[in-house]
Amino acid sequence: MTAMDTPHDRRAERVRRRLLGGVASGALAGALAGALAGCGIAPTDVIDAGEPATGVKSPGQPAADIQLFFYGPSGLRSATRPAKTAVDPEQALQLLMEGPNHAERMRGLSSVLPKFPGPLTVTTGEGKVVITLPMNVKLLDSASMNQLVCTAANARVPGNRAPEKVAVTLVGETVRVGPMVCGGNNAFPVVQPSPTGTSGGGTLSGDSGVG
Repeated sequence: MTAMDTPHDRRAERVRRRLLGGVASGALAGALAGALAGCGIAPTDVIDAGEPATGVKSPGQPAADIQLFFYGPSGLRSATRPAKTAVDPEQALQLLMEGPNHAERMRGLSSVLPKFPGPLTVTTGEGKVVITLPMNVKLLDSASMNQLVCTAANARVPGNRAPEKVAVTLVGETVRVGPMVCGGNNAFPVVQPSPTGTSGGGTLSGDSGVG
């Protein structure tokens, strides 16, 4: 700095250096952006991740979904509802009798169950369910039986058998129908092997009458 420098000259020098520093920073940012673009990476703004996912089961946690069976345009269909713990057949049937919820109705599902004059009672055994109805079971149509049998078979039944291997019997006013199993989208009578020495493919167990 010479003796001729004045305070005005020194302030001008400081301003010039700041301007040069800003230009250099801008050039560096431009160079980095160019390098990223050359690697196929386009610079973007910060992206929000959004809300964390909910309702996902922890690893190793057993499935506890409830399967209720209603009717849709193409026949009997299952409706899955999430649950914290597995439910037994009686609990599942109570939910079934309340009918489809709003989301299920939007899918075109409905129930054909009649309004029963009293509560249902359910007993279970190893791979077996007995549903006692407050009415003559013979008066129950096959579509209603399909709903009851398939919903009960897909609940938590002792023995941990597959739903299609759970035998369900309907009882009401001393009349028994079944045992039946839920196969596909219908309830079918259980076929017992024929006694040794007789002909035929088997006999129907119980008084079914399911169409």
